[in-house]
Amino acid sequence: MNVRRALAAFLSLTVCGLTSVTPPAAAFPVPFGKYVALGDSYSSAPLVPIVDLLSLGCLRSGGNYPKQLAEALDVDAFTDVTCGGADTTHMTGWQKTPLGVFPPQFNALTADTDLVTLGIGGNDFGVFGSVISTCPGLRASDPTGDPCRKHFTVNGVDTLKANIDKTQARITEVVKGIRARSPQAKILLIGYPKIAPETGTCPAILPFADGDYRYLYAIEEHLNAAVAKAAAAGGATYIDTFGPSTGHDACAADGVAWIQGKDLDLFRAANYHPRYEGQAAVALITYVNLVGGFPIIDAAQQATWAAEARHLRTQAASLSRPVPPYHHLLPR
Repeated sequence: MNVRRALAAFLSLTVCGLTSVTPPAAAFPVPFGKYVALGDSYSSAPLVPIVDLLSLGCLRSGGNYPKQLAEALDVDAFTDVTCGGADTTHMTGWQKTPLGVFPPQFNALTADTDLVTLGIGGNDFGVFGSVISTCPGLRASDPTGDPCRKHFTVNGVDTLKANIDKTQARITEVVKGIRARSPQAKILLIGYPKIAPETGTCPAILPFADGDYRYLYAIEEHLNAAVAKAAAAGGATYIDTFGPSTGHDACAADGVAWIQGKDLDLFRAANYHPRYEGQAAVALITYVNLVGGFPIIDAAQQATWAAEARHLRTQAASLSRPVPPYHHLLPR
């Protein structure tokens, strides 16, 4: 059994175990013929095992949530064009990476596409990248304060939130573009899971000033709200991963966290990006939304994901395949 099939079998078993509260008719996958996955690095899952060597420029994982979802749904045709570093402009424009130039993601859409997932918005106007590249360096100046929030507040205006407001309009246009190209498609806009906890700090993992944890949390809340509003405006469905990721932020214990902290792990995840556990969770959350239930993520399931992650990490390390430069592809 190849890795994708193994992941699919695992996810299918997991879903069956977690949808007992769903009416029997919803226990079977909704039939989809042609599924296209669009999005940025939170969808492509850079360095999550096993790396898809056919798309190294985009650092697309063989175990990302689109691939797990496609297998669980048993779609007839699946195209994954998610790409690290992508923003809304790369839906219709070419994307340059250190390892090649990739065509517009919309090129994958066809008139008979009937399912589309889209995870986008964090890279527009450099929001995520600005936070990650700026905030840790400000901690030393005011470790118990909120120097990052102050840095991005200009004349009383939070510039990051202002840029997110502009991103909302862009995402709305992206949804319209999907609808124009694939008029029969069910469109799912996938939200971003929590990086920072709602309370508490873990500076060894997230090197932010204490007061800026709440700021990072608020920025993600604002971004997810923008994605949800864009979905509503375009008649798409918003998939909330922010709420279900409570307790699974980067500060959570190893095996429980869905997000990698500041340290890059070549066989696990890029820094500040989802681990395998996070990708599996998003696949489950999306799958259950499609079949009409709601996800229940308990300790037993989390332990199963963690065990699978360890197995895949070991397998990836044993392959000893070179990893391409990644930093140009991640949120700017």
